[in-house]
Amino acid sequence: MISVIIPTYNRSGFLQEATRSVLDQDYWQGGSEWEFLVVDDGSTDDTAEVLRSYAASVAYVRQPHSGVSAARNRGLRLTRGEYVAFLDSDDLWEPHKISRQMRFMQERADAVVVCSEETWIRNGIFVNPRKKHRKYSGWVFEKFLPLCLLSLSSALFRRRVFEEIGAFDEDFPACEDYDLGIRLAHRYPVYTLPEALIVKRGGHADQLSKKYWGMDRFRVSALEKALELDLTPEQRRLVLSELARKCRILSDGFRKRGKLPEAKPYEKRLLRYGMDPGSDGAPP
Repeated sequence: MISVIIPTYNRSGFLQEATRSVLDQDYWQGGSEWEFLVVDDGSTDDTAEVLRSYAASVAYVRQPHSGVSAARNRGLRLTRGEYVAFLDSDDLWEPHKISRQMRFMQERADAVVVCSEETWIRNGIFVNPRKKHRKYSGWVFEKFLPLCLLSLSSALFRRRVFEEIGAFDEDFPACEDYDLGIRLAHRYPVYTLPEALIVKRGGHADQLSKKYWGMDRFRVSALEKALELDLTPEQRRLVLSELARKCRILSDGFRKRGKLPEAKPYEKRLLRYGMDPGSDGAPP
């Protein structure tokens, strides 16, 4: 059984198309067992009305506004499929997304997650992902440290992943996918199909990357969490190196804006982990 979960907040303008892209999956046509849940994170727009016409196919639950991590975790608690797929309410699935990934899962018994390439649209215009957003496949822990390469809308998980590494950290208002990606890549290979199976739509004002300045603040917290994992010496060196890089970026940014008190916590972190605030390298 496959559980599909869409978390949403005030995106009724996108939600109908996202919902339709789930219902139009060719995999369902073969009689496969599946369930579809939309978790409304306290929307104040017409989200409930938009979903009313899909009531026969889509379960709907509303909660007080608590953030996207809380909405996804609520979805995990309320669903029961062996496989779990998330879709952000501003993204779209290609019709063969689930069928391609289920075929891969059935052929690879060791796979607990499979992602895909993406088509990007920003403000209605197709754009090419930058080189730093290149997707990788396999044991990719070190690739997941500079920035988030886990695209949740493209991923299909075996549910047991969340039982083994934990669910989404609700203390993160943003970069919760970066935090999950590090924990995931530390324990498992993360496979990526070379075909673009989703459409990511960006550029709108309510994206978390626009709402929160200095996203590296949250990534620093995730990297500090990563130090608590059972890391190899090389993995620990890589985490500390990336932590140092991000702390320096934040410190320099605050200092250039004359915000010395805001820079201090990141300089203290560098000292705490044995790194020179004025150096470019992590400790050996």
